[in-house]
Amino acid sequence: MELILKEDVQNLGFKDDLVTVKNGYGRNFLIPNRLATMATVSAKKVLAENLKQRAHKEKKIVDAANKIAEALRQLEIKISAKSGAGDKLFGSVTNIDLAEALVKEGQDIEKKFISIAGGAIKRTGPYNAQIRLHRDVVVDFAFEVVGNK
Repeated sequence: MELILKEDVQNLGFKDDLVTVKNGYGRNFLIPNRLATMATVSAKKVLAENLKQRAHKEKKIVDAANKIAEALRQLEIKISAKSGAGDKLFGSVTNIDLAEALVKEGQDIEKKFISIAGGAIKRTGPYNAQIRLHRDVVVDFAFEVVGNK
């Protein structure tokens, strides 16, 4: 089933993407929750026209996202967490902790746009996260988790 997404859907696509999904997922979840519409011939033409008109505005947004990406690359974040024997942490460090650390540095990025490989960090050391600023701009962000006893 071909659908046009009305909103960003996690692990599926972004707003105004043309996606192919299984019939049940589209009919029972996406369409009733107003996350997508059927991709008819006329809907595809309207989508193409809207995308063409939005291309100029989109360029300004991408440029702004690239500026934020450059600012993020300049940052060095060290997240302090309680640690036990060796390099094991009490608890874990997640995207929420990284978002809070970025806010302290002046970069307000929502936690849902930050993804850490493996989810939660349970040991000290250097790590990488991906920060999605725009559908076309994804930043690989390096940070370090340091332990305090």
